[in-house]
Amino acid sequence: MRRVLVLLFISLCQMLAACAQVPVPAAIQSEQTPPIKSLISLMTQRLEVAPLVAQSKWNSGAAINDPAREQAILADVEKQARTIDLDPRFAAAFFQAQFDAGKLIQSQLHQKWQKQKQAPFSPAPDLAKEVRPVLDQLTPQLLMVLKTIQPDLCNTGVKQSLQTATFGQTDDEVSKMAVSTLQCP
Repeated sequence: MRRVLVLLFISLCQMLAACAQVPVPAAIQSEQTPPIKSLISLMTQRLEVAPLVAQSKWNSGAAINDPAREQAILADVEKQARTIDLDPRFAAAFFQAQFDAGKLIQSQLHQKWQKQKQAPFSPAPDLAKEVRPVLDQLTPQLLMVLKTIQPDLCNTGVKQSLQTATFGQTDDEVSKMAVSTLQCP
């Protein structure tokens, strides 16, 4: 019995070694999502929330810029970054760029709505109950992908993906702002 187990183990090792030498077909490789695609997708999801924030602030008359809230979020981002061994300054700079891109979207929409004499939205999204939970859910996902992508920021493919990235319906200025901190060190 013992001899049979040893022979099975040796056979299994040989099969695994043979499989390791077989190249992965392109069709299977294309099904895998590289971290840069995940990052762009998550950034897009986050920026797609900005119009909802703009509607809520339009209705309430709240200021687009909320430095106190941003600082609280950035402190939490830095704390979360430390727990996953990600540079907290890099994480905070990235999220500040996301805030700035989101505020730019909100400002653009508010300017448009002022010209159109937009009435209050009905119903307006509830920031606390509907919008912030979405953002809060995206934050740890973004941090994990940032940790994965940070060492590859000098990779030619990653740099090209970031330079050509578009984030839903955003314009070039918003896109450039969103990726501004994702530079090769």
